[in-house]
Amino acid sequence: MEQNYLDGVKRVHMIGIGGSGMFPLAQILHAEGYELSGSDNNESDILKMVRKMGVPVHMGQAAENIEGAELIVHTAAIMPDNPELIAAKASGIPTIERSILLGEITRHYKKPLCVCGTHGKTTTTALLTQILLDADMDPSAVIGGKLKSINGYGRAGKSDLMTCESCEYKDTFLQLSPWLAIVLNIDADHMEYFKTMDNMKLSYEKFTNKAKVVVYNADDKNTCEVIGRLSGKKLISYGSDEKADYYPGNIQKHPGIHTTFDLYHKGEKLCALELHIPGEHNIYNCVAACAAAIEAGVPAEKLAKGVANFGGAGRRFELLGEKNGVTFVDDYAHHPREIEVTLKAAKSLDFKRIWAVHQPFTYSRTAMLLDDFARVLQIADRVVLTEIMGSREKNTYNIYAKDLAEKIPGCVWFPTQQKVADYVMAHAEPGDLVITMGCGDIYKAADIMLYGKYE
Repeated sequence: MEQNYLDGVKRVHMIGIGGSGMFPLAQILHAEGYELSGSDNNESDILKMVRKMGVPVHMGQAAENIEGAELIVHTAAIMPDNPELIAAKASGIPTIERSILLGEITRHYKKPLCVCGTHGKTTTTALLTQILLDADMDPSAVIGGKLKSINGYGRAGKSDLMTCESCEYKDTFLQLSPWLAIVLNIDADHMEYFKTMDNMKLSYEKFTNKAKVVVYNADDKNTCEVIGRLSGKKLISYGSDEKADYYPGNIQKHPGIHTTFDLYHKGEKLCALELHIPGEHNIYNCVAACAAAIEAGVPAEKLAKGVANFGGAGRRFELLGEKNGVTFVDDYAHHPREIEVTLKAAKSLDFKRIWAVHQPFTYSRTAMLLDDFARVLQIADRVVLTEIMGSREKNTYNIYAKDLAEKIPGCVWFPTQQKVADYVMAHAEPGDLVITMGCGDIYKAADIMLYGKYE
């Protein structure tokens, strides 16, 4: 029996409130009338939105910041020696990691739709949310990126439906209570935690076993292996052809970022769809979202509106603007597979040269996948690196950006985002596409390039 940490609580303090996993929870709690406060170490676009909600934010962590809180929530990235975390645990105030709070919130709804997978979670969760919104289903939502139509990462709806991005990092998704689980793919990531693919597959098996309905990628070998172990579930497959329950047909790419295709279910055409995000992989993310939406009660004829209205999630091939004839896009890609599909999507567009401006994230991932990063970054015409953002880790791997740069012909790296921006703006030419890539704060370099400073 799970403990209900929110029972009787009015004031919640959030350590690391600027994280993409914390902000949607803050939006939901704020909408439900909880009094919030938060702290973080780095300025960000999310903190600007938090302050606009009227939530006080402390820059830097100090023991006095937790005063008055009845529940304290922290991100998984907070180190054990964090002064607020130490004070919280000493105070006797209930203190939990964000995934535990998210798990409790999923149990407030009868039908949580939980999207998991190594790649594509944010886009698929955001698109599913958009479909449900435009079908007047009024879902609650927790998304790892900004959805423009809700002006945030989360919302509190009034229906039984909730969309929820579900991350496997440190098995945090096992805290959730899905009614329906979407499994997009299972690929090697967070191996500093999982150690082996067998361990990762076991975690996905545990997660999908919690759901009543599972929508899964029939084209992904690891996913199919996990699904083959399940019993007593309603299994719905999606994929590239009629071997799956749901699949696209008559795919046509149009000028710009525009694809049309027909959605099929077991040989029957359900509807025609118009998608405005690039990359073949997003066609299949869209099919997955549509399959889940139908299972949640959306009529097939109502799918097209949400799909057409979806312009992508924040930091997922997000078009930022143009300056001096150079186009700027920002993307969250931080794993070799994600970088590969993002750069291939960019290459399919009509640009002179593609620049990959990449911020490696975590020492463990960079060290373990160094050769894969070097291989996929070479898809771009020019590669510029920042130093590695260690985040929750210490550099026990003795790995640096220069180690990756040495494996990529013509690659350059710089210790600061200002120097990265200066180099790109001195060498980019009209007709080029510059993509800032990474799950840290590389978007600040894009702001410097476009506006001369981080706004």
